[in-house]
Amino acid sequence: MEILRRLRLAFLALFIVLTSGILGYAIIEKWSFLDAFYMTIITISTVGFTEIAPLSQAGKILTIFLIVGGVGTGGYTLGTAVEFMIEGHLTGIVERRRIGKILEKLKDHYIICGFGRVGQQIAKEFKSTNNSFVVIDNNPEAIEKCREKKYLYIEGDAADDEVLKSARIKEAKGLITAADSDADNVYITLSAKGLCPNLFVVARSNLEGSEEKLKKAGADRVISPYSIGGRRMAYLIMKPLISDYLDIVTKAENIEFRLEEVAIGKDSPIKNTTIKEANIHDEAGVLILAIEKKEGKLLTNPRATETIHEDDKLVIIGTYEQLEKFYLMIK
Repeated sequence: MEILRRLRLAFLALFIVLTSGILGYAIIEKWSFLDAFYMTIITISTVGFTEIAPLSQAGKILTIFLIVGGVGTGGYTLGTAVEFMIEGHLTGIVERRRIGKILEKLKDHYIICGFGRVGQQIAKEFKSTNNSFVVIDNNPEAIEKCREKKYLYIEGDAADDEVLKSARIKEAKGLITAADSDADNVYITLSAKGLCPNLFVVARSNLEGSEEKLKKAGADRVISPYSIGGRRMAYLIMKPLISDYLDIVTKAENIEFRLEEVAIGKDSPIKNTTIKEANIHDEAGVLILAIEKKEGKLLTNPRATETIHEDDKLVIIGTYEQLEKFYLMIK
């Protein structure tokens, strides 16, 4: 930004010198615009060409001032322009414009605030499942990693309302705040909920006691990577077979089975039918593990007589082929 400011000032100064020379020759020597412009250019560039016509005393004085002021200004402008291009600023501007055009069309995406170890893993999962996302971080090293991975990113403070707006927060499906600082995660959550109260926000908690603060800030879910890691390790050594099975059905790549969350729309043919009447298992082969009712109640291992209503969410498991059949059933 500093070199861009200097480049603008340099071009402004050069423009003033050129304008002064053109107007000066036109007024003093009564030359045409083309002659005055030509004389100004050869004077500033010091190419050594002969004057297009003999100069008056006033014209000679003007030429002296153009040589003194113009040569320095032209040299400074050229040097600044070369520095601008060599340091990659031109490339950066092109990159920002490219990203801006992509962001203008972005919707139904996720926003990842913070690109540390946790944020990088989240981005990897989204990438493997073909979910659209944008990363927000103000750390140059994190931004460079985003460029290397070819992730869509915004360099800035994720707690800044304008930065969140540029990430099209109102068109997003959800936001994950994964900063290393709990205070940052609280501020980001407050900003996100302030702009979009209905946005689903998952927040990272690093310290004990921060979970309550994040929930008060508006986070819909709060996750502590350290607590989850500890529980996972304990469960793995106590019940390794179950842990291995859960890994198989929850990992995003190279798996046979997948867990999916499906919302029942108003036009779904299985709306207002029981699980048995819908005949989902026989038709598609998927299993319904749980139903979240529209009032928020979660039914695990639902009975065959349980009725499926509009806006209910089903947690299902099946192979890719079975899931495709199921999606065709509910369209």
